[in-house]
Amino acid sequence: MLHSLLLITSFSLVLFSFLTSIMSPKSKTSAAASPAMSVLELPDLVLECILEKLPPEGLCRMASVCTSLRDGCVSDHLWRKHMEGKWGGVFGAAAAKEWECFIASRKDSAFLNEGKVQKGVVGYLWGLIRSGLSGGGRRRSSFAAVDSVMSRYLALESGKFWFPAQVYNRENGHVGFMLSCYDAMLSYDRRTDTFNARYPAHGARASAIESGVTWDRLRAPLVHTSPHDLHISDCLHDLHPEDHIEIQWRRNKEFPYGWWYGVIGHLETCDGNGSYCRCHDSDTVVLEFRQYTLGSHWRQKFINRREHREEGNEADGFYGGIRKLRGEEEISMWKKLWPAQVLQ
Repeated sequence: MLHSLLLITSFSLVLFSFLTSIMSPKSKTSAAASPAMSVLELPDLVLECILEKLPPEGLCRMASVCTSLRDGCVSDHLWRKHMEGKWGGVFGAAAAKEWECFIASRKDSAFLNEGKVQKGVVGYLWGLIRSGLSGGGRRRSSFAAVDSVMSRYLALESGKFWFPAQVYNRENGHVGFMLSCYDAMLSYDRRTDTFNARYPAHGARASAIESGVTWDRLRAPLVHTSPHDLHISDCLHDLHPEDHIEIQWRRNKEFPYGWWYGVIGHLETCDGNGSYCRCHDSDTVVLEFRQYTLGSHWRQKFINRREHREEGNEADGFYGGIRKLRGEEEISMWKKLWPAQVLQ
């Protein structure tokens, strides 16, 4: 409440001073002797409140006005809010590590020079930051520190920085990938507010590239396991019927794993009555993929609770590690992606 009052008061003072200066019948000499209040004359607290209200484009424009405003406009604490607000859901630990690697090798001229020149304020400021990167880290012409939150934000906005994340229903919802989530390298397209996704190569097949990937099909990786490594299942003894899970699956040993959605089912000897169900005491765990019709080859998979590792064959693919979904947000995301028709 106090911040809002101070903000309103400061704007009122600046506006009143400006209107007085242009409407006063006094001579130009008199007006020059009593200049209007400028933003730089505002108390630090008031100016800070104003900057906190500005969107990223506004901060960029304000930072370009003069050196006195620059330090405040490029400060990490202002940009963290914008970074988290727009990129928090897709920029996870793996992406942060990728950014650190880029900073460590900032003389990578291919990165700095590739692609078309960006337009607008964001493109202009990213150009200044790139000039700092190509200068071997010196701050001569760099607008903001290369390792600042602002630099990271603008690099993402520019589309020049590819970062790791995961894509639901890859390759435009191809039926072979329904209710799956695969690792990819992503690049943002500001013109369409969508992403380009580059999936890992496997075997003799080149990397697949998908464009137009929307925000609602993305997430930051939830575990640190590489798509080429088996995830260690630490939830097997805690699996009960109707628990929601994700399991690694790959077509063959040359393919990377994807995460596939499933539900723990009941054993054939159980009628599903919760009062009498003892399925969780059995060494056999039933995995159900209910997007497939009853009787489908892909509908069920049985695993051993005590000895589960990767198992499968070239015909059915290979099933890997399992993670139990514990948050309603994760579960509801999969339900939103449920196919309109049951798969065969």
